[in-house]
Amino acid sequence: MYDPTKPYKKSVLSLIQETWDTPYLSVQKGLYSTFQRKFSHPEIDHIDGIGTKGLYHWQAKTFKEAVQDALAMNLNDLALARATPYKLQNHLVVPGEDKELIVQILQHLANECKRRNIAITGGETSGGEVSPKEEHPLLGLTITLSGFIPKQKQNLFQPGDILFGMKSSGLHSNGFAKVRELFGETVRDEFTIPTRIYDEAIRALDNVVDIHGMMHITGGAFTKLKDVGEEVDIILKQGEELAPQKIFTEIYQKGVPDTEMYQTFNCGIGFVFSISDKETHKIPKDIRVFPLGIVQQGQGKVIITSAFSGKEVVL
Repeated sequence: MYDPTKPYKKSVLSLIQETWDTPYLSVQKGLYSTFQRKFSHPEIDHIDGIGTKGLYHWQAKTFKEAVQDALAMNLNDLALARATPYKLQNHLVVPGEDKELIVQILQHLANECKRRNIAITGGETSGGEVSPKEEHPLLGLTITLSGFIPKQKQNLFQPGDILFGMKSSGLHSNGFAKVRELFGETVRDEFTIPTRIYDEAIRALDNVVDIHGMMHITGGAFTKLKDVGEEVDIILKQGEELAPQKIFTEIYQKGVPDTEMYQTFNCGIGFVFSISDKETHKIPKDIRVFPLGIVQQGQGKVIITSAFSGKEVVL
């Protein structure tokens, strides 16, 4: 039976308090923690979770990777606003009643937050009985992440820009309803590889080059590039450095057409940004980015040469 007294509460509070020593926030302990900001910049909030991928994390017991997925889905999107993350709240739901597991997952989360100077200021954790009819229990982890924006700037692709891509680690955290449809009950290592986190590299890059537009390739995949363009066409062709991983080729070979591939999956590219041609020489060699295409005057189309068939895909 689920224990509403939450006997793991003291352990969880102790882990949370370990994250409170940051340059951005002063936190005071209480029934509900109160906090005082140490900055006066505009702020932004973002919420996201691991969705259907939580099914595979639960089955494979890859809880550290689940934490990275949940963080990545928020950190990578906050990077689009050039935001520095500073505060987090979480909602964790564990199938079954497992006190040790709840503490274990929050330990992973606290470790990542301490490393990134993110204070955990609250959240909700719960476990519950798994119904006999529930054949596929789902680990749920949703995060609300706040950031402050020291440098506000328009996020927009501009005609004449050169597009660069950053390699994904694989499927990341999107398209798993399709993965489940295609692979059935199979659980593979590729299904639990955590989402790559780009925010630190993007913020470092933004200090040395003038980034015009950028996008995290998540739900909706390459259609999201339309959100960062006005009256431009985005022309993409993947080089060998950004070639899709084998899992994407397997999915394609199961009959998923080119257009659906690029509307659903990152196909090997996790983050895209654009800069002017005169800025390209400033990209530091230790930040691994690769040429991906160009931005030209147009009608708001994304045009991709498919890495699977060589055909032109228009989104």
